[in-house]
Order: sequence, then C-alpha cells, then structure tokens
Amino acid sequence: MNTITSISAFHRLLSLPEPKHPMVSVINLSESIFIEDEVWKGFVSRYYCVALKRNATGKIKYGQQHYDYDKGVLSFTAPNQVQYLDLKTMDCENTGYLLIFHEDFLLKQPLATTISSYGFFSYAVNEALHLSEDEENDLLEILNKIDKECQHIDQHTQEIILSQIELLLNYSKRFYERQFITRKSGSHQLLTKFETFLNEYFDKESSEKGLLTVHQIAEAMNLSPNYLSDLLRIQTGQNTQQHIHEKLISKAKEKLSTTELSVSEIAYELGFEHSQSFSTLFKKKTKMSPLEFRQSFN
Repeated sequence: MNTITSISAFHRLLSLPEPKHPMVSVINLSESIFIEDEVWKGFVSRYYCVALKRNATGKIKYGQQHYDYDKGVLSFTAPNQVQYLDLKTMDCENTGYLLIFHEDFLLKQPLATTISSYGFFSYAVNEALHLSEDEENDLLEILNKIDKECQHIDQHTQEIILSQIELLLNYSKRFYERQFITRKSGSHQLLTKFETFLNEYFDKESSEKGLLTVHQIAEAMNLSPNYLSDLLRIQTGQNTQQHIHEKLISKAKEKLSTTELSVSEIAYELGFEHSQSFSTLFKKKTKMSPLEFRQSFN
C-alpha cells in the first residue's frame, strides 16, 4: 500500500509548489493538476483532509465504499485510512479547496484527543455534506484565515490555526447532524436494522454468544462505532451502549419474571461471564437487585 507521508509529497502529486507551512496547507483545486501516478490506485496518508468542492466529479473510494459527492460539497478523510482515486473520472475544471493538516500537527494539543469524536471522519460516512451558499462562505472565510496564517509562522501560528480548524469542525458537526435529521428515510432503515439485530442477538439461544459490544454490532451493520452512536444519539437520544444496556435489562426482566432460571443462569444466557457484573448493572439501571426484582412479582 502506498503512503503519502507529508504535505509536501501531496503538493507534488498535485503539481503544486512547496507548502508555506510543513504541517498545514489550504489547496486551491483550480490551481492543481493531479499527476498520473500509481499512488492513486490505493494509498493511505498521514494527514486529515477537509474538502470544500464545487462541481465535483470523480470516483473516490474510502474504505470499502465509494464517496458520493452528488450535490454535496463538504467531505472528510482521516489519516491511515485506505483511499482510491480514479483520475479518469476527474473533471479538470473541479473547483474548491482542500484543507490538509498532518496528524503530528495535533501532538500534545487538546484537539488530538477530541478529533476522534467528530464522526464525519469515519469510513462509514460516504456522503458529502450539503451546504447553503452562506454556509459555504462561512467555511471559506475560515480557510482564508488559515491560509494567511500559514504565510507568517511564529510562536502563535499553531495555536491560531488550531483554533480555526476546531471552529471549522464545529460548524461541520452542525451540518453533519442536520443531514442525519433531513435524511430520515435512510436513517430509519438503519434504525430498523439496528433494532432487528438487537432482537435477534438476544433471542439467540447460543450459550457462546458472549456479551454484545458496540464494536460487534457496528461491524455487523458495516458502520463505524462512532457513526452508529452519532446516528442513534441524534435520532433517539441514546448512544449504542445505552441501547444495548436497555435491551439487555429488558430481556433480564423478562427472564426474571417468567422463568425459574437462577440469576447466574440468566447472566450467562445474556452473555455475562460473571453473574456479579450482571447484578451490578441490573441494580444500577433499575435500583433493585435481580432477586429483589423477581420477588416483586411474587
């Protein structure tokens, strides 16, 4: 797998001069020419990329899915994730801007920790976000400020650029969450699939199924854990783990009230390795121990 290790290397692939800042660059696509290179057939990079594009065409594969630009203009990719670009489908008149910043630019900065919470960098997000003209202009203003700051590097440059990047990401979070709400049909299908998976998992009789995890259900739905939790939180007010716990407690109540199984047996059937862990969770969620709950039915 090819690796684009630096901002300078990416500039060269776009026929651009050396970047003004070694770790950050705002690229004008109208000034860029993608050179023919084997790297586009499969590569990972060491930088984050936020793309604000107009009239975008071209097939880009991110993870195992094609990125659907359609009329959307704002898209995101993260470091160390596989990408493919088909130059034959690229329109030489593509316009817009790329903000790229190296992962090392965030080292020892708060954003290094919080950037993982922005779900739109996930493999699972394969639609560009839709913006109004005013919203595009707000982001362009931020990009212009970052570009200007790259031209005179001093002891304040990193802090100023990071604050602008965080502002851009917070705007993007607003657009991202809005798109979940406005595209209710697709979201409802995922919610239905999620609920079906939960029901089938907890109805399964296998004694070796284990305790259901967020990662396990996200993988089964071909989504990233962050994306799934974002979707559920926005649509239902609860994240994936909370939904799992809710379903688990519901099934536990059912077994406690309708069967003669011991608490240990119920815990094992629900996937717990230790019954004490089950009892602790049950009491935390219901304010009663499993035995107290069972006794309330007698």
